[in-house]
Amino acid sequence: MIVVTGATGNIGRSLVGQLLAEGAPVRALTRDPARAGLPAEAETVRADLTDPASLEPALHGAEALFLNLAAGGGEAAASVVGAAVKAGARRIVLNSSIAVTDAPEDNDNFLARMHGSVESAVRASGLEWTFVRGGAYATNALQWAQEIRESGVVRDPHPGSATAPVHEDDLAAVAAAALLDRTGAHTGKAYVVTGPASLTREDQVAVIGRAVGRPARVEVVSEEQAAEERATPSVSKETLLQLFRLFASSVGTTAPVTDTVQQVTGRPARTFEQWARDHAGDFS
Repeated sequence: MIVVTGATGNIGRSLVGQLLAEGAPVRALTRDPARAGLPAEAETVRADLTDPASLEPALHGAEALFLNLAAGGGEAAASVVGAAVKAGARRIVLNSSIAVTDAPEDNDNFLARMHGSVESAVRASGLEWTFVRGGAYATNALQWAQEIRESGVVRDPHPGSATAPVHEDDLAAVAAAALLDRTGAHTGKAYVVTGPASLTREDQVAVIGRAVGRPARVEVVSEEQAAEERATPSVSKETLLQLFRLFASSVGTTAPVTDTVQQVTGRPARTFEQWARDHAGDFS
């Protein structure tokens, strides 16, 4: 049995489908099974990762676990790791971040600190592990959906910030390969997973415009203004300001690109153009 946390998220939903396509038994964890909309072949189970009492039945019989930090946060992730050990799981595949580099500089990066602490807990568990250190998610562009639908103008403080956005299906494919591994080829590996090309945020907005058949562009605003406009109950203004400072550091650079997707899955990483076509309905 493979247990998937964050099963209704972008990566988790894709992962559940890919694992089922390989014939693997899947238990998908969600707070609301009735609204999950997952395939009937998956065992969809109610679980709150912030509630230790719900972890034991959710992980019973698990051979492998996909752990997503977004599903409950760092403290919950540590509890889930402990519960996986107690349940007799053999392997954890962690959805981590490209921000983690295992260098001293990680201490100065809040994303690296957050994900690195969970990596440390997984390493210390004694279980087999694989880390999927994803680069910038292509799905982050969904934050622009309303602006593109309404005006075709995205307000952003650093349109020249460069990333190599990675499709959620590729992140799920790398995770699936590690979860299904029968040879140990992926054990102890920290895979840095990016898309196939470096693009600025301005480039990405233009690509989305082409995908929906309507021009889209960026209007520059201050970090303060952008953070105030985009802050939500789950993403604070201060968190956004820290992210914008990271974006500023990549202006004028070329984002690193890896061939991990090709190496692990045997096929090239999906382009951002493909992602934009796949999600065109979100921007229309």
